[in-house]
Amino acid sequence: MGRAAGARPPDPPQVGSETVHRRASRSLALGLLLVVACGPAISAQPAARPSPTPVPLPTLDPSQVSHGREVYVQHCASCHGAEAQGAPDWQQPDARGDLPAPPHDDTGHTWRHSDTQLSEIMRGGLRDQFNKTLELTMPPFQTDQLSDQEISDMVAYFKSLWSPEHRQFQEEQNRRPPIPMPSPNAEGGR
Repeated sequence: MGRAAGARPPDPPQVGSETVHRRASRSLALGLLLVVACGPAISAQPAARPSPTPVPLPTLDPSQVSHGREVYVQHCASCHGAEAQGAPDWQQPDARGDLPAPPHDDTGHTWRHSDTQLSEIMRGGLRDQFNKTLELTMPPFQTDQLSDQEISDMVAYFKSLWSPEHRQFQEEQNRRPPIPMPSPNAEGGR
């Protein structure tokens, strides 16, 4: 059925005295008004977020750093390099499938560990979880080889090699609850 030329289209269905269209428009406008009035405040400027207060960096004792370097050169440099630069290609497995000794300067990952973790690694040794062999990657240094003070001095030496940003990160690790290190001799452990 066609419409005659010039005929008006039929009126929309009526509900009460308003059209369905008008009622839907009012409901939509009311809903939008409620969202704007009750919704989250929107500002042209982002809300200021409180920045975490940086942990103050302890001052390094030059004599401790110097002694730490001496101990490092005597016990660690043969694997980690005279300047703590790590073995060449330290991120690539060697012929046996083991990762070579990493650097302790800013280019490595030593700064990602707390003082306690670094001491535990030096004291207990380390088997990198990515190594193919079950042998320890780093031998343990017992108390008859390195005293707790010598280990602490070496950690101070490492810190002297890091950027302020890396020292800041590491100091934040020191303030977190300790994470137990897996036994280096455990299968699949470090």
